[in-house]
Amino acid sequence: MATEPSDTAAAEQPIIINAQYIKDLSFEAPGAPMIFSKMQEENPDMSVSVNVAANPLQDNTFETVLEIQAECKIKDEVAFILELVYAGVFTINVPDEHVQPVLLVESPRLLFPFARNILADVSRDGGFPPLMLGPLDFASMFQARLQEAEKAMAAGADPETGGDNGGGEETPNEPAQ
Repeated sequence: MATEPSDTAAAEQPIIINAQYIKDLSFEAPGAPMIFSKMQEENPDMSVSVNVAANPLQDNTFETVLEIQAECKIKDEVAFILELVYAGVFTINVPDEHVQPVLLVESPRLLFPFARNILADVSRDGGFPPLMLGPLDFASMFQARLQEAEKAMAAGADPETGGDNGGGEETPNEPAQ
């Protein structure tokens, strides 16, 4: 007979997903309908940028925000622009020195498959091939952000300008999939 997890067992889990949701979603196809015939003649250029941020809500509860912006162009004409801000509320039960990596690496890793599906559905529903993003390395993005902060501190700048930010990754000129 299976036993129900107790409240203490749930509190001991290192990361608990309390909620996940779309904060903002925008899709524009400014060149439609003429852009569709141009897509038959030439391969599109895709540019995607990803940013991760985290915000404290209360004690050990945080919001992690995944921002993804994609722009598809045919030659110099914009085929579509897709912007998604997808977030989750997480309860984090780890030592303080591990909170930031959990929020900026593990939390977005858990959110990403859902955000990826939304991007694919919206681009497809907009009349284009589905935008299928490959896996993202949030650990590398976090490490790059830490290196930027170290350089900023060495230069005497404030590394925390812009909030608790996990950095971003750009993948320019990827063909649409």
